[in-house]
Amino acid sequence: MKKQSEIENYWQQFVKEKEIDATNYSAWSFGDTKQMADELAELVVKGDKTATTSAYDLYETDEKIPEVGEHNIILNGNHQAVCITQTEVVEVIPFNFVSAEHAYHEGEGDRTLSYWRKVHEDFFKREYADTSKTFSEDIPCLCEVFKVVYM
Repeated sequence: MKKQSEIENYWQQFVKEKEIDATNYSAWSFGDTKQMADELAELVVKGDKTATTSAYDLYETDEKIPEVGEHNIILNGNHQAVCITQTEVVEVIPFNFVSAEHAYHEGEGDRTLSYWRKVHEDFFKREYADTSKTFSEDIPCLCEVFKVVYM
């Protein structure tokens, strides 16, 4: 559990330096591959990625839905902490209604809505197939906007 203690130490350093009394956080990486986790974590650190989208109806019953104000430790592909973010906006929007602005804030590729739709459709199709569900363009997406509060 070396990685878990490193993550906890990173969190403790954050709360001490920022002099806050926060105890709850989630630690996770973006995507479904090591490479994707590394690339997207780097975009967050650079300030290009300030939003993310997940498939709302794939959240497990015991999995916590993101909430405004919560902290997240963003991990790279090696499960190492790269920064801490704080959630600013959470909304559920059908896939085909996600805005060009949200796609831009995701910071990926050329930051266009067409790029966002292509890569997210591919990603969601894989996720849905893993759960024996079928992707459609009207699936509910959980769109989050966040800011980096610690590096």
